[in-house]
Amino acid sequence: MKTLNLITSFKCLTAGLLLAGTVHAADKNPPVKFIKEGVWRGVFTVAETKVPFNFELKGKDAEHAVFTLLNGTRRDNFHVKQVGKDSVFIKMNTYDAALVAKVEEDGTLSGEYRSLVPGFRGNSLPFTAEYGKSYRFVEPGKDVAPVANLTGKWELKVYSKDQVPNKIAVLKQTGNKLTGVIMQVTGDSRELEGTVQGDEFELSGFTGPSPKIYKGKINPDGTLSGEIGQGIYDNTKFDAVKDDKAELPDPYKLTYLKEGYKKLDFTFPDLTGKPVSLSDAKYKGKVTIIEIVGTWCPNCTDQTVFLSPWFNKNHNRGVEAIAIGFEQKDSLKYAQYTLGKLKDKYDIKYDILFGGLADKKLVSQKLPALNKFVAFPTTIIIDRKGDVREIYTGYTGTVTGKYYQDYEKKFNKLLDELIAEPAPATEANAVESNNETLKGK
Repeated sequence: MKTLNLITSFKCLTAGLLLAGTVHAADKNPPVKFIKEGVWRGVFTVAETKVPFNFELKGKDAEHAVFTLLNGTRRDNFHVKQVGKDSVFIKMNTYDAALVAKVEEDGTLSGEYRSLVPGFRGNSLPFTAEYGKSYRFVEPGKDVAPVANLTGKWELKVYSKDQVPNKIAVLKQTGNKLTGVIMQVTGDSRELEGTVQGDEFELSGFTGPSPKIYKGKINPDGTLSGEIGQGIYDNTKFDAVKDDKAELPDPYKLTYLKEGYKKLDFTFPDLTGKPVSLSDAKYKGKVTIIEIVGTWCPNCTDQTVFLSPWFNKNHNRGVEAIAIGFEQKDSLKYAQYTLGKLKDKYDIKYDILFGGLADKKLVSQKLPALNKFVAFPTTIIIDRKGDVREIYTGYTGTVTGKYYQDYEKKFNKLLDELIAEPAPATEANAVESNNETLKGK
């Protein structure tokens, strides 16, 4: 009997040790925790301001997942990388920044929006996110009746030490829901989404570059007063008046050639380090589109989304294009990485050059024919003779509606006209033509 009890005790002890070993092994190799599929609501903390954003995750694991930022009707997709057992790294495509987040025990996310630019990596914004919440600012059922409808065009007077020019807001309000876009000479804010609650309004946007928020009050006289939060950057105050006739300065007249100049002259390295100039044979007799851009600039990205497929479709008509990138670090090696990502992402088949550090004064110094450099991006169109025919400051994306349609129509009209112009006779062609004439005699 004692022998039987001893055997039984030994079996129980062995089983217990095996179970303990299994638990201990599980502790050493916990299961991978990933973002749950579905819609999420995130909130950035910017100083004392909360900036909400929405996203959707599709895919069971990092290999198959698509992370999509939601802003009104706009959708921006990003890839997800698993980092360790419970954390993810979401690179903001061509922008040198990322969302770095941990999947907590309760399934929520916590992390930060982090700059990846060398020398700026201390810049970050903390955020948290909750699963299954699709609202932006106000939970369903807690709306407060708005005191006014903000649909229409508004002129914003911005108070800033940098003397920022006035902006224009084009808004649409349905009930409490508010959507719209803010435009300025440099371009547009991309689509914003928000709400009107009583006499207060809020709009936010996060598409990959630093998040933004516009918030304020509807005054008794119908005007608006508010604040613009630029994510990592400083906040600015503004007042706004509804004005359906409000317009920005003419983007075709802000930047132009100085008196005595007809042509643009530059030499910059391409992504292999080879110097490229407009005097190269490749551009002789061609209509050439020059884009001054930066991978850090969302309006530059939107302009690239427009130009790259346009160029691929029209290249064989006698058109060339050059993108001159000014980046956040004055390093060709760094530019090879950032501009190379831009090239691959948007199937760019025209030359991409590195201009230097992203600084407007530097651009003016390196392109001295320009009266001034106002904004990234800037589009310069050159005819077959090498003369500058048009300079357009900034870029208005598809969300701006009629502004984008007008730009696209004028762009295509001018390019059609310039392409139809005869190519100038080169010296070689002139000699050949003269020889043919002599033979005929």
